[in-house]
Amino acid sequence: MLTLATVGFAVNFWAWALLSPLAVRFTAALNLSPFQQALLVAVPVVVGSVGRIPVGALTDKFGGRLMFPLVSLATIVPVLYLGLLGHGSLAALLIGGFFLGIGGTAFAVGVPFVSAWFPPQRRGFAVGVFGAGMGGTAISALTTVKLVDAGSTATPFLITAAVLAVYAVVAWLVMRDAPDRPVPTAPLAARLGATLRLRITWQASALYAVAFGGYVAFSVYLPAYLKTAYGLAQADAANRMAGFVVLAVIMRPVGGWLSDKVAPSRVLAASLGVVLVGAAVQAFTPGLAPVGTIAFLSMAAALGAGSGATFALVAQVAPANQVGSVTGIVGAAGGLGGFVPPLMMGAIYGSFESYALGLALLAVVALAALLLDILSVARSAGRETARGGEVVHV
Repeated sequence: MLTLATVGFAVNFWAWALLSPLAVRFTAALNLSPFQQALLVAVPVVVGSVGRIPVGALTDKFGGRLMFPLVSLATIVPVLYLGLLGHGSLAALLIGGFFLGIGGTAFAVGVPFVSAWFPPQRRGFAVGVFGAGMGGTAISALTTVKLVDAGSTATPFLITAAVLAVYAVVAWLVMRDAPDRPVPTAPLAARLGATLRLRITWQASALYAVAFGGYVAFSVYLPAYLKTAYGLAQADAANRMAGFVVLAVIMRPVGGWLSDKVAPSRVLAASLGVVLVGAAVQAFTPGLAPVGTIAFLSMAAALGAGSGATFALVAQVAPANQVGSVTGIVGAAGGLGGFVPPLMMGAIYGSFESYALGLALLAVVALAALLLDILSVARSAGRETARGGEVVHV
């Protein structure tokens, strides 16, 4: 079941990230401004993020066995639209990108589905392994441009749609929900209201907005950044972005595993400290060899580990019948955290022809998250442990 969920997450994230590798090409063909280019890659992110809130709550109610095939089938529609019809204008791309965001909601399906199959002491690692499915963005980065060059603009979209269809069928036939999965009985609005009253919802949302939001922001905007700041070719920039993504993906289960061994708040503190230093260094736009490369790869490892640690915290602390709802809100915060930076980077570069201010702001945000983790999350976790795991409400 963990394998099926991870594959489903990867396939849907592959579809979710299809526009990013082609952003530079669409920018040249349609004469887009830096802000319009950033908007193009950010729209699927924000829709996929906000959509996680209802999808997570629906997964608590109906289970992953229904929701995984449903999300995958729904994602096929915008994928085919973008590949066959919707790439001739900015408006058409934005419409397709809006509905492409459905693929990003798969994350809110997988966390409660996987958590129900594992005992609390193994959930950090299990959810971390599932989170490695975010490597679907690397598949997109490595293959999309090559497939367009070998065939046509439609080629990567048609292949992705076929893979989504095959996965939906396999998931429907093979996937099963955990037999002892808690099923909530309260109405959706009441469940979301109860979730919003949990302190863990707000703490994890803030931390995930930085950890996963930073990952998403770099994974969608890094090719444009490398091309503009360092003059790299499109294919070279996409390959470097893929390396960033792969390292973050590898470190996500590591972050979950470490959180099973030590407190998730400690893993988060170390991760956020690395992001703080890496962003501060990169704000000076050092040479790529070796300082810039080390800064980006360090941030990739830290953002991946921090993302894994955040959901290890959710899996350990959130009530069992609300994991999906908490995941949806926290996942939305993470995706929205990835929506804002590309827009800011595009706007900042358009005004100052420099990315330094944007990276300096990332360092400041990482510092704020680090203080939140040390001063609030770690103390709350200690009080909950002392009370035997009682859930703390706002």
